[in-house]
Amino acid sequence: MSAKPSLPQSLWAATAIAPGHYPEARGNITVQTVVVGAGYTGLSAALHLAAAGQNVLVLESAEPGWGASGRNGGQIISGLKIHPDELEAMFGAQAGARMALTMGTSSELVYSLIDRYGIECHDRRTGWIQAAHAPVAMDDMLRKRFAQWNARGVDSKLLDRDQAAAMIGCAPGNYVGAWVDPRGGVLQPMSWARGLAAAVVKEGGRIAANSPVTRLREEGNRWVVETPAAVVSAERVLLATNAYTDHLWPGLRQTVVPVSSFQAATVPLPEDIRKTILPGGQGVTDTRRLLHYFRLDHTGRLVMGGRSPVDDDPTLADADSLRRAIARTFPQAAGVPLEFVWSGKVALTKDSLPHIHILAPNLFTALGCNGRGVANAAMFGKLLASLATGTPPGELAIPVTAPDRFLFHAFQRVGVLAAATYYRVLDQLETQRRGTMDTWQR
Repeated sequence: MSAKPSLPQSLWAATAIAPGHYPEARGNITVQTVVVGAGYTGLSAALHLAAAGQNVLVLESAEPGWGASGRNGGQIISGLKIHPDELEAMFGAQAGARMALTMGTSSELVYSLIDRYGIECHDRRTGWIQAAHAPVAMDDMLRKRFAQWNARGVDSKLLDRDQAAAMIGCAPGNYVGAWVDPRGGVLQPMSWARGLAAAVVKEGGRIAANSPVTRLREEGNRWVVETPAAVVSAERVLLATNAYTDHLWPGLRQTVVPVSSFQAATVPLPEDIRKTILPGGQGVTDTRRLLHYFRLDHTGRLVMGGRSPVDDDPTLADADSLRRAIARTFPQAAGVPLEFVWSGKVALTKDSLPHIHILAPNLFTALGCNGRGVANAAMFGKLLASLATGTPPGELAIPVTAPDRFLFHAFQRVGVLAAATYYRVLDQLETQRRGTMDTWQR
C-alpha cells in the first residue's frame, strides 16, 4: 500500500502577507472586553471596539485567520441566503427590511476597512456571479434575487445561457444562466484576516496567539477567562468561534453543524488559458445544494471548491472530485496540475441565518455564517461590538435570539453524510431534467 501523500500548505497561507507577532497571553490581565477567536467576526468586533476606545484583548488558540477565515474561497458576497422578501415575511416588514439592507451592505464594510487601514489583500471589486445549474434554480432562486434586490436599488443583472458562459469562460452547457451582483468581489482571505489583526493593534487593541481559552466563569460582576498561562478579568466577553465552537459554553456547540469544505488550486495557468477564464475577475458560486465555487487568484491559479470527501487534512489524492469539476467547467484547464489542496469548517444553522445570542449578562456571541463569512462575518463583528457596548437588542439589524440546538447533534456527522448523499441525487436529477439550456427563457 502506498504511503499517504503529505498535506500541502494552503494556497492562501503560501501567498498571504506576513503575519504579525502576537505573543501568548501570560499572567494576570485586566481588560474591558475579551474576544475569544481571531477570525473575521472576532477581529471585526475587536477592531470596532478598539476604535471606540475600548480596552480589548483577543484570545486565539492558534494565530489570526487559522480557522475558516484563512481557508475559505475569498469570495465577497453581500446579503444573506434568504431572499429580502422572505426576511420581511419572517421578521416583519420593518425588522426584515433592516436585516436585509444591513447585511446587503456587508461588502461595503469590507471595502471601507480595506481602504481605511490600507490592507493589502488583492481585493477585486468586480462583482459576484451565482450560476444556475438547472432551470428550477434560475426560476426559484436567481430571478427572485434579481427582482428583489433591484427593487431595493441594486443594479444587478440576469444572464442567459450564452451570456453566462461568456462571462465565466465555461462551455455553454454548464449553466442555464446566472445572476450578477455588483456588490461582490474577491480577496486573499488570509491576508484579509492578517490585515484586520494589524488594524486591531493599530487602534490600540491586543491580540494573544497560542492562547486557547480553557475555562470561562463569572466572578461577581466580571468574567474570568483562563488560558494555560493567563487569567484574564473582563467586564464582558464576546465568543467568536463560529464553526470551531467547542464546549467552553454549555450547549453553544450544538447550535451549529460544522461542515468541511475543501478547495484545490492549480499551478499558475498559462496565459492563453488564463485569459479565457473569468476575464472580469469575478468569483462564482453555483446553485447546487452541494455547490461548487471557483475563481482565479492574484497569481493566476484557478481555485475550485466543493464538498469535502474527508473531514480534515485532505491531500492531493482526495481531490479527484475537484479535478473533475475543473475539467467539466473549464475543459481548457483540464490538464493543468493541482498544486494545493486544503479544507476548513463552515458553520451551518437550522434556518440558514446567522444567530446572535446573549448567553448571560455581558456574555455575547454571533455565529452561523453558512458559507458567506468573508463579508457577513465582518458585519457580525460590528453588530456584536455594538450590542456589547449598549445598543438595545431590538435595535440591532440581526434579531437577538435564544440558542436553538440541533436535536441529536452528537450524530451530526452521520446526518451530514446522509444529507450530502440525498442532495447529490437531487442535484443530479435537476441537471438531467433541464433539457435544452435555454428552457428557462420560455
